[in-house]
Amino acid sequence: MITIIDYGMGNLRSVQKGFERVGFAAKVTADPADLRDAEKLVLPGVGAFKDCMDNLREGGFIEPIRRHVESGRPFLGICLGLQLLFSESEEFGRHQGLGIIPGKVVRFPGDLRVAGEELKVPHMGWNQIRLRQDAPLFRGVADGSAVYFVHSYYVIPDDPTVVAAVTDYGIEFCSAIRRENVMATQFHPEKSQQVGLRILKNFGEM
Repeated sequence: MITIIDYGMGNLRSVQKGFERVGFAAKVTADPADLRDAEKLVLPGVGAFKDCMDNLREGGFIEPIRRHVESGRPFLGICLGLQLLFSESEEFGRHQGLGIIPGKVVRFPGDLRVAGEELKVPHMGWNQIRLRQDAPLFRGVADGSAVYFVHSYYVIPDDPTVVAAVTDYGIEFCSAIRRENVMATQFHPEKSQQVGLRILKNFGEM
């Protein structure tokens, strides 16, 4: 069973439907006690970093998430669920994250350009990933595959070896990470058609 955390901010049903489409049972839960026995855990997220951390804290999810990660069971963060894994974010101030992956979350510069053309922030739409690890999450996914993004902030890991994929948007940024059982994507697999479904299937098979 794949457990999806409902802390009031996330594209929960579409993530659940994505797993169901590739043959895996997935449940959405707002009860932190359900995380104790979760075989695989998914942390989605949309919205502001501080609000999400506040909701995780108030919902009693922070320690269960950390215990799950420490147990070695598979964990997947999606979009803001990637950013929340990091030490801190500069979104609307400076706010502490879960601290599972050392590093920070920063905003795209305001002067991004490609071939003289100004790029808009948020980064929204389809873009390519370039794989940096032979990560099980990307088994069968071709280097250069297109996936769907919606974000204004990106992560900078302290340890570059956790970077599983990068993407170009005026600058090169980390678009996926993997450290042992912890995996996370800045893009939305549940919105990334066949490539995204393959990624969800790979996670379900772990």
